[in-house]
Amino acid sequence: MLPTPTTQKLWSRELLDVLIRAGLVAVLAVFCFRIFVPFLNLMVWALILAITLYPLQARLARRFTNKNGLIATLIIVVAFGVILVPTYLLGVAVAESIEHAMSIFKSGSFRIPPPAESVSSWPVVGQRVYDFWAQASTDLTGLAQRFAPQLKGAGLALLGTVTGLGAGLLIFFVALIVAGIFMAHGEKGHNSAVLIASRISGPENGSQITDLCTSTVRAVAQGVVGIAFIQMLLIGVAFIVKGIPGAGLLALAVLLIGIMQLPATLITIPVIIFVIVTEGANTATIIFSVYVFVAGLADNVLKPLLLGRGVAVPMPVVLIGALGGMVTGGVIGLFIGPVMLAVGYQLFWRWVRDQPEPEPQQCQRQQQP
Repeated sequence: MLPTPTTQKLWSRELLDVLIRAGLVAVLAVFCFRIFVPFLNLMVWALILAITLYPLQARLARRFTNKNGLIATLIIVVAFGVILVPTYLLGVAVAESIEHAMSIFKSGSFRIPPPAESVSSWPVVGQRVYDFWAQASTDLTGLAQRFAPQLKGAGLALLGTVTGLGAGLLIFFVALIVAGIFMAHGEKGHNSAVLIASRISGPENGSQITDLCTSTVRAVAQGVVGIAFIQMLLIGVAFIVKGIPGAGLLALAVLLIGIMQLPATLITIPVIIFVIVTEGANTATIIFSVYVFVAGLADNVLKPLLLGRGVAVPMPVVLIGALGGMVTGGVIGLFIGPVMLAVGYQLFWRWVRDQPEPEPQQCQRQQQP
């Protein structure tokens, strides 16, 4: 039966209404996103910090009932102290090192020892390293003038990096305050997350996806940031005890390299070479070298223990998500990547397992010879 002209007009009007409503919703979504996007990084960091610190909030809430706001405030104040004190000490140490280096350069007492003859016999790069080192030991001013454009570019890049670190640290502190507000309303936030996930993926998947995202963020915080912090402590203490120049700055570099999922040996091996070249191969330098080298490889043992802990997906999925997220999205991608990959992994295997059962007649035909 063909539709009448009146029915066609009604369908056209309904289709036009649907398109207009969809267009208005899209325009509203675009405007909301443009208004919210300046605060996107801040809110994502606040959510990550709240998820990471909330187990401590829940543990304290069992002892002190109806004190969620006070507990969250106490946790944030302690977190501020834990972050600000090492940051201040590191800043003071870096400033003193720079001031000391500038005073040495101004006094003209800075000298680079000449290279040993054995350096020129190194394979491939031996002669070039020897010539460069020899010029630096005899004419450091001329060498600096020779590479002045490169040094200027490196200085500007370093200044931009320091400025970016300062801005990032400020955003981190503000995100920590917002995370405290999230933690004070943790139960409501969890229920809202379950409702949103249930609306997107269905009521049967909402709670599981919420728990999976939460456990993945915590696992990454423990397995990536936690391991990098442990390595920084292990290696930084050794640098300070040995009296390595710029030990605090090198320890910070170990932390950043660990967060970026790069091996700490990029820092430890040059330091070991520097110690052996300047102090010789004695008992103290050998013990220091072995300890620092082993501490630089500690992440290979700790990652399998902590990275996939408490997550319902295999550890390689979390590790690949962390690496891929770090490459594509920076430090925030370090957390978002594993969450997205873990959710996709779970949904994919649920779709694979959710296959229709064969009908009884088909089973009987398959059983017949």
